[in-house]
Amino acid sequence: MTASTSRSRPIETCRFCSGELLTSVYDTVFRDPAADERLFFAIPGALCVPCRQLYVDQQLIGILGLDGARCTFAIESDRVLTAGHAGQAPAA
Repeated sequence: MTASTSRSRPIETCRFCSGELLTSVYDTVFRDPAADERLFFAIPGALCVPCRQLYVDQQLIGILGLDGARCTFAIESDRVLTAGHAGQAPAA
C-alpha cells in the first residue's frame, strides 16, 4: 500500500462486517491441524462483537507456533475484568 492510497475502513473495525473491535487481553484455546488443543492466557487481541471474529497479531501467532491453527474459544481475561475493581474497598 502506498502513502497516497486511502483505506476503505479504519483499523478499528472488523474486515468482515465492519463492526467495532473490543481491544483487550484474552484467554484462548487454539486447535492445530493435528487436532491438538493448546491453551494460551493473556493473549492481546481485538474481538469483533457482532460477528465474534478474534484478531491476533500475525507475528505473535508465528512466535507461539500457531501457524495453521484455529482459535476455537476466547474469553476476556479475568485479570482484565477484575482490574477495574482493584484497589476499591469491599462493599459494606
